[in-house]
Amino acid sequence: MNAAFRIAREEWRLWARSRVVLIAALTIAVLVTVTSVLTALRVTDEAAARSARQASAEAAFFSQPDRHPHRMVHYGHYAFRTPPPLAAFDPGVDAVTGQSIFLEGHRQNTAMFADARSGADLGGFAALTPASLYQLLVPLLVIILGHGIMLRERESGTLAVLLAQGQSGLTLARGKALALGSVATLLLLPVGALAIHAVVGGEAPLAAALLVAGYALYLAVWAALVLAVSLWVRQRSVALGVLVLVWVMAALVVPRIAINAGSAAIDAPGKIASDLAMLAEQRKLGDGHNAADPAFDALQRQVLEQYGVQSVEQLPINWRGVVAGYSEKKLTGLMNDFTENRMAREAAQSRIVTGFGILSPTLAAGAASRALAGTDLATHHRFLRESETLRFDFVQALNDLHTNALSFADDAKRSSDPEAEARTRVNADAWRLLDTFRFAPDPAEARAARAALPLAMLACWLALLFGAILIGARRLRP
Repeated sequence: MNAAFRIAREEWRLWARSRVVLIAALTIAVLVTVTSVLTALRVTDEAAARSARQASAEAAFFSQPDRHPHRMVHYGHYAFRTPPPLAAFDPGVDAVTGQSIFLEGHRQNTAMFADARSGADLGGFAALTPASLYQLLVPLLVIILGHGIMLRERESGTLAVLLAQGQSGLTLARGKALALGSVATLLLLPVGALAIHAVVGGEAPLAAALLVAGYALYLAVWAALVLAVSLWVRQRSVALGVLVLVWVMAALVVPRIAINAGSAAIDAPGKIASDLAMLAEQRKLGDGHNAADPAFDALQRQVLEQYGVQSVEQLPINWRGVVAGYSEKKLTGLMNDFTENRMAREAAQSRIVTGFGILSPTLAAGAASRALAGTDLATHHRFLRESETLRFDFVQALNDLHTNALSFADDAKRSSDPEAEARTRVNADAWRLLDTFRFAPDPAEARAARAALPLAMLACWLALLFGAILIGARRLRP
C-alpha cells in the first residue's frame, strides 16, 4: 500500500477513536442535514406559493370589469420574484430584499414582504442556512480534526521514527492532506445532494456543479491552512490558537470591516432622502392628471401642429391620454435615473465587500455561492429592472387605450355626465394587454462569470497555502 494512503488510514483510525471528534462531527452533520432539509422544503414551498400568487395576480387583473383605462393604471399589478432552485442551499439576499413589488402608474414601489418565515422555521436563527453552516461551522470541524495532524507525530515521538525509516516530509504531508481531503469530500455530500435536488427542480447543471466545486475549493483552503499551521508550529495548543484566531478574523471580523468599509467608501442615501430629492425634480415635470398644466404647453403646440388643428377638442385622439402617456414617460425616466444611481451605489458597495475576499476566504466563498445560486444582489437588481419594464409597458399600453379608444369630450365630462362616463369604459378584453411575468435566474454562464473573481480569490488562497505546505514539509524536522 502506498505510504501516503497508510498515513491517511492511521489518521482516520485516530479520529474514529476520539470522542470529541465524533461528537463535533455528528453535531455539525446533524445541523447541516436538518438545515438542508428544512431550507429545501421551505424554498420549494415558497417557489410554488409565489408562482401561484403571480398567476392569481394576473387572473385578478384580467378579470376586472369594464373600466376607464386610467383606473386600471391605479388598480395596478404584482410581480413576484420566485426563488431559484439553488436557493434551497443559499437563499442569499432573498430574506432581506423582499419578494414582490406592487406595480402602478406614476410610482416605483420598493420590493416588499421580506421573508421572515426562515427565522421561524429554525427557532429564530434566520441566518442558519446550509450555505452559512458551510461557510462558518464546517471550517471549525476541519480545525478540530486537523489542528494537531502533524504535531501529534512530533509530540508522540513517531515523527523521528518515520523520518529515520526514510519517509520524507513531503510524503507525510501528502498522507495528512489525503486524510483531510477525504474528510472534506464527505462533508461535501450534503452540498452534492442539494445540487442534484436543484437540477431535478430545473437548475442548470453547470451552475449546480460550479457551486459544489466552489465549496470544495473553500474546504480545500481550510484543510490546507490547517495542515500548513500544523507543519510550521511546534505546539498543538499554539496551532489551535492560531487557527481559531484565523477563523474568527476570516469569518467574523473581516466581513464586518468589509461592510463598514463599503458603507464608508460609497455613500448611499436612504429611501426618505432619495424620495424627497426625486419629488423636488418631479414637480418640474408637471401633473399628468391635469392636461391644462403649463408644463405641457410645448407638447400641446407640437401635437396641434402635427395634426393640423387649432384646439385639443379638434384632435382625432384624446389629449388627456396623450398627456398621461407623455407624463408617464418623463416621470419613468426620472425615477429610473434615481433607481439606477442607487443600484450602482449598492453594487459598488458589494464589490468592495467582495474585494475583501482576498483577506477572508469566507467572504469569497459567500460571494461565489450567492452568484452561482442566483440569489445575489445583481439578481435582485435585475428583478427590479424587469418588473419596472413590465410596469411601464402595461401603464403605457393603458395610456394608449386612453388616447385612442376614448373621445376627449366624453373624457372631459365623465365626472358630471353618467352617459359620458359609461362611454369611457373600455371593454374588459383590453386588459389582456398585460404581459405574463415569470422571473428566472440568469443563465448559468452569466452567474459563473460573476462568481469568477471570488473563485479566483479562493484559488489564490489555496496556491499560497500549497506553497507554505511544500516549504514546511521540506524543512520538517523531529
